Amino acid sequence: MRNEDITLTAGDAEVTVQPGNGGRVGGLRVDGTELLRQGERFGCFPMVPWCGRIREGRFRDGATVRQMPLNSPPHAIHGTVRDGSWRTARVADGEAVITYDLVEPWPHAGRVTQAVALTPDALTLTMSVETYDDSFPAQIGWHPWFHRNLRGADARLDFAPAWQEERGDDHLPTGNRIDPKPGPWDDCFGMPDGVRVTLTWPGFLELAVTSPEHWVVVYDEQDAAVCVEPQTGPPNGLNTLPRLVTPLQPLEATTTWSWRRI
Repeated sequence: MRNEDITLTAGDAEVTVQPGNGGRVGGLRVDGTELLRQGERFGCFPMVPWCGRIREGRFRDGATVRQMPLNSPPHAIHGTVRDGSWRTARVADGEAVITYDLVEPWPHAGRVTQAVALTPDALTLTMSVETYDDSFPAQIGWHPWFHRNLRGADARLDFAPAWQEERGDDHLPTGNRIDPKPGPWDDCFGMPDGVRVTLTWPGFLELAVTSPEHWVVVYDEQDAAVCVEPQTGPPNGLNTLPRLVTPLQPLEATTTWSWRRI
């Protein structure tokens, strides 16, 4: 099927999926208000086959050291699939499924599948990475850019992580876990009972980002947006906390954004 934009509606919620633009969610509108920052590189993009930065673009893959392009020098950032064109597998009532076959510079064959499901009060994103060839380490995550200000009010951010990954001068976790510090952040946090971060725009909407995964990056250093990024491991995780994709065991993850009017 063609990779043109897909629009799903449920009640007064509407989501746009963009297979041709890195498989991202290009927009989410509730009561006619767009929640996501607009633009070719914004919305909410999938982070696969790694999340955040890989130190100097290198990671150990069995006995081999792999080198990824340094698209955020001196590191490689946010995977490869956001730069590619996905294919639409199917569109049904309230759900779209899109796929992407991993290609160079990623050294292994594999397929990424993302399902986008919309109800009147929630959006659920589910992603998997599978292979029928060699096993390889991978990560899954999402990078949404929520508007900081909606209907004249700035978002309030509320979450209770168990720890914060100490960030080194190279912008990567040092391996030390510290007590959470006040923002602004471009930091990874541990939530071993599952990710739950709430964004509240006073007078309009409360939105909870949840996931069974144990890691979330919060980025709120820009005036225009707040990013809440659930993921299967910390930045540089291909080196420090690899999750293996095998022919018998895909890597799977999910996140749900649920909202209520206030």
